[in-house]
Amino acid sequence: MTASPGAWLGIVGTGGFARETLYVALAHVRANPDLDIAADHVVFVDREPGAPLNGHAVLSQDAFLGLAGERWFSVAIGDGETRRRVSGTLEAGGCRPLSIMANNVILPPDCRIGPGAVFSPFSMVTADAVIGRQFQCNLYSYVAHDCVIGDYVTLAPRVCLNGNVEVGDFAYIGTGAIIRQGTAEQPLRIGKGAVVGMGAVVTRDVAPGVTVVGNPARPMAPR
Repeated sequence: MTASPGAWLGIVGTGGFARETLYVALAHVRANPDLDIAADHVVFVDREPGAPLNGHAVLSQDAFLGLAGERWFSVAIGDGETRRRVSGTLEAGGCRPLSIMANNVILPPDCRIGPGAVFSPFSMVTADAVIGRQFQCNLYSYVAHDCVIGDYVTLAPRVCLNGNVEVGDFAYIGTGAIIRQGTAEQPLRIGKGAVVGMGAVVTRDVAPGVTVVGNPARPMAPR
């Protein structure tokens, strides 16, 4: 691909979430003309080049790193450890993470969000939340007041993360999960690398690295 003037945005990944994120990204760059990213400069980035997807080029990571001009990226992959690894490689190559959000997302001015976040349509954050790097907030998910979220955390669609909850780095919260509200004195804690299963109702702390399922959520029995 021949580079032309203007910045680029690479959507890292070619799976379903990446293709969904493409349309969020296109709306975001239209709403932020100062980024100087034309629609045809929004591309997918994968390990190897491929046929175009949804009308947009699929470049290898090396090809993306070799483009002229400013290069932004958004990692649209659900696994937090993969996001960490890919982000490190791209940032080392001079690329910059871009937080992108749908035009109907609600983000108050008093929340703090690290770089590289993706906020899908109908997601929101309420008051006084603190969110780390490379956060993913999928369709219809919300983060309520006074939550503290670590780096590389993923909320699948329709997650209800109620107030005063602390979520550790790399945690994954599955579709439709509900996390009970904590208190300022005793936040409900989901540990680093924990997984909350689809539809789970979490009423107590989840230890680091543990997978919980069910209502009320309990550690998944070993096979």
